[in-house]
Amino acid sequence: MRRVLAGVLACVFAISANASLAQDKPPLKLGGILDMSSLYADITGSGSETAAKMAVEDFGGTVLGRKVEIVVGDHLNKADLAANIARDMIDNQGVEMIFDVAASATALAAGEIAKARGKIIMFNGPGSIRLSNEACGPYTVHYVFDTFAQANVTGLAAVKSGLDTWFFLTADYAFGQDLEKDTSNVVVKSGGKVLGGVRHPINTSDFSSFLLQAQASKAKVIGLANAGGDTINAIKQGAEFGITKGGQKISPLLAFVTDIDSVGLETAQGLLLAEAFYWDLNDDTRAFTKRFMERTKRVPTSAQAGVYSSVLHYLQAVKAAGTADAAAVMKVMKETPINDMFAKNGKIREDGRMVHDMYLFEVKKPSESKGRWDDYKLLATVPGDQAFQPLSESRCPLVKK
Repeated sequence: MRRVLAGVLACVFAISANASLAQDKPPLKLGGILDMSSLYADITGSGSETAAKMAVEDFGGTVLGRKVEIVVGDHLNKADLAANIARDMIDNQGVEMIFDVAASATALAAGEIAKARGKIIMFNGPGSIRLSNEACGPYTVHYVFDTFAQANVTGLAAVKSGLDTWFFLTADYAFGQDLEKDTSNVVVKSGGKVLGGVRHPINTSDFSSFLLQAQASKAKVIGLANAGGDTINAIKQGAEFGITKGGQKISPLLAFVTDIDSVGLETAQGLLLAEAFYWDLNDDTRAFTKRFMERTKRVPTSAQAGVYSSVLHYLQAVKAAGTADAAAVMKVMKETPINDMFAKNGKIREDGRMVHDMYLFEVKKPSESKGRWDDYKLLATVPGDQAFQPLSESRCPLVKK
């Protein structure tokens, strides 16, 4: 009995000592720069903050005797504000790693601040291929998707199925321009033709003039090189214009399950789209989603699932490295395969691209769906080395040619 009591007391003292140690050392702060209130709020936003906190809790809450804290800032979809938040987080709040940074213009701005200060930044919500090419850095990780993979998976499948003439509706900023360019390259290489395109301002409420131009082009596919609220509005208004009934296909080149939920299956049915993650893929994704939904009342997007995975991978690397030093942590992160509910045998390359499988889905008909969020049919799993830009084509200065 005494031995048991002694053992229990030893455990209590050890826990108390660890808690005391965590209080004595400064916390390890991870900063999320998120779109909490603009057109990408559903894709990342508070859901990304929740995912990051879940990763910290699952890891155990402390690392190297330091309590792990999540701090967040709302960039309001403004690049200058994203840069200022990144600067404040690193310079004044002691943040060691920045995550998410939804939207490409904001990501490019925050990325430059992190690069100048030698801090790790992990992109989950933004898509521009520039983040792992011209704008790459030694401590930059592009984790979830990019414009090359989205274009490669969706564009290639569409052209192969005979949808070989395209017209683009493009959000007029870095992400939209890169997505149009990358998809155009895939279409032309596959034997298709690009008949034209039109640029629209970000956060557009009225797509009528743009859709009329697309309709007049007689292209088989109207490619939406936009995201979030812009994608939702374009699909809804395209249906009102009778575009799909007229025989043209609308292809959202980046769409999330939350977008499809907003549009509704009646309007979205039959859409082809590429995703990095879907909540109903397997037992692991369903188990994570159940826990996530208990907190948020909605399923995770691929960006939010990627936040969970990237924060967990980072914390595991800090523990293995025995330090929060960016160079040491990045070395471990690149050497360690990623195996969790988000990716199997994922790998961070020297250009910062995290390579993993991508998925081609078709949106279900209402009659095929068992309920809310049951939106996708899996058509193909595309291995990471086929989905993402080959390292040999990288424009990242860090890549040895």
